[in-house]
Amino acid sequence: MNRERFIRQRRGDWQQLETLLTGMKNRRLSKWSGNDITRLSGLYRSVCYDLSLVQSREWGARLEQYLNDLVAQGHNCLYRSPPRSLDTALKFLSHGFPRLLRERRHFFYVSLALFAVPFMIAMIVAAVDPVLAEQIIDRTQMEQAGKSYSKDLYREIDAKYAEERSYMTGFYVWNNVGIAFRCFALGAFFGVGTVITLLFNGIMLGAVCGYIINQGLSDNFFSFAISHGSFELTAIVISGAAGLLLGWGMIHPGELSRRESLRVHGVDAIRLASGAGAMLVVAALIEGYFSPMALPHSVKYVVGAMMWGLVFVYLMQGGRDATDAGTVTDPHRRRASRESLAEAVE
Repeated sequence: MNRERFIRQRRGDWQQLETLLTGMKNRRLSKWSGNDITRLSGLYRSVCYDLSLVQSREWGARLEQYLNDLVAQGHNCLYRSPPRSLDTALKFLSHGFPRLLRERRHFFYVSLALFAVPFMIAMIVAAVDPVLAEQIIDRTQMEQAGKSYSKDLYREIDAKYAEERSYMTGFYVWNNVGIAFRCFALGAFFGVGTVITLLFNGIMLGAVCGYIINQGLSDNFFSFAISHGSFELTAIVISGAAGLLLGWGMIHPGELSRRESLRVHGVDAIRLASGAGAMLVVAALIEGYFSPMALPHSVKYVVGAMMWGLVFVYLMQGGRDATDAGTVTDPHRRRASRESLAEAVE
């Protein structure tokens, strides 16, 4: 068979596949008919064969590129992910996320050490000798922080409170998610960026906390921070764990290529970062509306202790009773799942 005869015989199927793809890509998966899926899979297989034939006989770069683009579109259409529903997201947050964190707990422990150890050291140094702490953080920043906690923010809840706190809630979301995103994203640089970010934030926060203690403002500070700190600090450490997982995929690919390892580990890293992002939104709401409320400090301490207990129980027990068949975290199981799907389509 020569090139011209091949094109005449096969052009009809190519055009059918183009038309079918155009219609199916613009419709939701739930609207696809069984006949459409059968036609798509059959045409996709035949065009894959056509592409291999063109490549083996070297029938022209333009024809090869055309068929390659058509195969890519067919692949993306067949294997595209279904739209995520609110129910799916809630199920992940309530079951999949805490279970995944427990599976990757070693990265969490390393991230916790990288953040908590410099935090404690900087806090003790600043509490004992604020002058020495100035070598770590600018004195103006420490004095501004001390001024912020020199008195209660509000004495009553009114229209001013609602307006200011709504603005600050948005700021907290932006600021906290930014820190968490850096912890996660910088993990792609072999984890070095994540390590530096965790150490830096631990030292900075610890120095500010120690200075506030030195100034005798610890009651105002801790009563304010204890409620939202459970979600916020834990989420930052989890984001660090996601970044370290990403870095580990680069450093230790095992039998996979470095690119494939990054992609495989990146799936779990992104899921961890997504769960941490949800926790930071909760933290911002608490910090924006509850933490500065005109309430006795004892009440805030009680609520804060309950929040820490809630976070601990959620991460330790969430998802233990659920099978969540749709969640596959092990790389080998995930690869087997993809191969099974390919066999079913074929």
